[in-house]
Amino acid sequence: MTIAGLLGRKIGMTTYYHDDGTAESVTAVEVGPCVVTQVKTDARDGYEAVQVGFLAASKLNQAEAGHQTRSGGKFEHLQEFSVADLAEYEVGQELKADVFEVGESIKVTGTSKGKGFAGVVRRWNFRGGPKTHGQSDRHRSPGSIGAGTSPGRVWPGTKMGGHFGVEKKTIKGLRVVAADVDNNVVLVRGSIPGGKNGIVRIERQGK
Repeated sequence: MTIAGLLGRKIGMTTYYHDDGTAESVTAVEVGPCVVTQVKTDARDGYEAVQVGFLAASKLNQAEAGHQTRSGGKFEHLQEFSVADLAEYEVGQELKADVFEVGESIKVTGTSKGKGFAGVVRRWNFRGGPKTHGQSDRHRSPGSIGAGTSPGRVWPGTKMGGHFGVEKKTIKGLRVVAADVDNNVVLVRGSIPGGKNGIVRIERQGK
């Protein structure tokens, strides 16, 4: 297969033991099965890519259902991946974990866990105020957030307390430690963004 990656679902973390007895922390990811829902060509769309669907959808509007009719299914998540040879793919084709090889370098993109409201120390790693010299209530304060006369306002994007987490994160330099093709599960070295059952995008990483 020449597709750049697939969609998957994070199962959780575990320990993988190699044949030589060494242990490694890994994340189990259910990779597919993904189904090709659209093949995009340079002549019609201006670029070449394959759109795949993942996880059965409980409800779709008419436009979404109509778009996926030819694939023979209804999917909750759709994303596009680049391919080296477009001729290898057709609508309705099923893609499984054998797309990835053991030892292959990958990157994983997902949505980080939500942590609710957080102050600047936790959210942005601020060091806080002084802990001595009579200071009593500025331990975890952000300090000054701007000058008075000029600019006379707070700049957009200033690091302050607020909603922490639920952000798109990409972890690079990961590696496929093992693959269970029968159950469509791959084991990825280390941790990946998101909680259990979170949707992730796994892609081959160029050398």
